Amino acid sequence: MYRQTHRITRTAAVLALLPLAAACGTEKAGTQPAGADVGGVTGVHWAVDGVTVDGTAHDAPAGAYVTIDDSGRTQGNYGCNHFSARASFDGDRIRLGDASVTEMGCEEKPMKFEETLARTLADGPLRTRVSGDRLTLTTDGGDSVRLSKAQDASLLGTRWNVTALGANGVAQSLPQGAQAHLTFEEDGSVTGRLGCNKVNSTATVRDGNITLGTPSTTRMMCDASLMGIEKRLLRMFDGTVQYRLDHRTLTLTSENGESVTAVAAE
Repeated sequence: MYRQTHRITRTAAVLALLPLAAACGTEKAGTQPAGADVGGVTGVHWAVDGVTVDGTAHDAPAGAYVTIDDSGRTQGNYGCNHFSARASFDGDRIRLGDASVTEMGCEEKPMKFEETLARTLADGPLRTRVSGDRLTLTTDGGDSVRLSKAQDASLLGTRWNVTALGANGVAQSLPQGAQAHLTFEEDGSVTGRLGCNKVNSTATVRDGNITLGTPSTTRMMCDASLMGIEKRLLRMFDGTVQYRLDHRTLTLTSENGESVTAVAAE
């Protein structure tokens, strides 16, 4: 069934991140914000592969990532919600503070991972270790976050797996097992699946916009929740959508404000 959780209350979101916000007020003297590429950590889009807590490994859902720029500004996705924070370094250790988070409701599994990742990142300072394209962040208690360097994805030729739909400033994740994806081709076409049926159409990319033609679809009937996803995705066609490409995340926004969030397939 399609998850009907429209919004996580701000109180709940703040409580979940209290340890991360509090960490900022406990920084040691001499800790400095990132102003250079400290140990190869900054300036990289790090995809979160998983978290290990109390010896148990938890695999990350698609789209979880962390980036830290040279000024210490940190952005990422916990597995469902996006977050921002401030990073400071002390030798090979990193501490994150001043966190804020969006309030999207997701399925139970990504939300559980989100809570685990958020609390582990808040359990600073975290020891950093970079080995090739891999980064490991380790707490003093031995818990760890495993990350890998993600290459930027191209809009064209990439299979974009839809992870969330949004409207009126509220986003919802797709239910686990739902298959919705789009691939924009060099020849000006788009193919994919809308949750139930396959689709193909024309797609003209220009100046940050994609003009989608009239869709042709198969005629299968599916569960009502999947048909609901399909109906919302079909509203993107026969019109122009804005697109924003951020490393391996694609956001499409229609003229009426509805949005589609997708991540590049591995």
